[in-house]
Amino acid sequence: MAEITAALVKTLREKTSLGMMECKGALKEADGDLEKAETILRKKGILKADKKSDRATKEGIVASYIHMAGRVGVLIEVNCETDFVAKNESFQGLVKDLTLHIAAANPSYLAREEVPADLVAKEREIAAEQMKGKPANVVDKIVDGKMSKFYADFCLLEQGFIKNPDVTVTDLIKTKIAELGENIVVRRFTRYAVGGE
Repeated sequence: MAEITAALVKTLREKTSLGMMECKGALKEADGDLEKAETILRKKGILKADKKSDRATKEGIVASYIHMAGRVGVLIEVNCETDFVAKNESFQGLVKDLTLHIAAANPSYLAREEVPADLVAKEREIAAEQMKGKPANVVDKIVDGKMSKFYADFCLLEQGFIKNPDVTVTDLIKTKIAELGENIVVRRFTRYAVGGE
């Protein structure tokens, strides 16, 4: 069993923003392997976040971000459960990161449920047409894969976070839910660009 040093715990805490005991426990479980411990914490955090997903979010903030000397602007509403968390620096940091992400990644929709049915049907049809001649069971799997890629390109919650593309925006939010102990929901956003970019 590897020795779990205070420095190792501190490094993991800085990477995950989670408590000392959680980090120490994860490091013990991962036998001192920092990457494995981070993965363990992320999985546990996502499980905790999922349990909070049905809780009401009536507090929060509306934030704005102006980029490129006024050429791109973002407005966003992010909700949480209490005013206490709405004023929390970590929550506000998340909201700021989300505005930066929206300015850079230009998502068209918040979630896949918001994509119009006719657009989904059209994208599925195009993807199926590209696979013409292949067996039906293969075509369905490929079309599903192409649709997942489509959602990852156009839906905020499924995009890879611009500061760390290996993490989706949903996973980023779930990490904050686990850290702050409250449900967090992106209610809506708007991105403006000069000339309608």
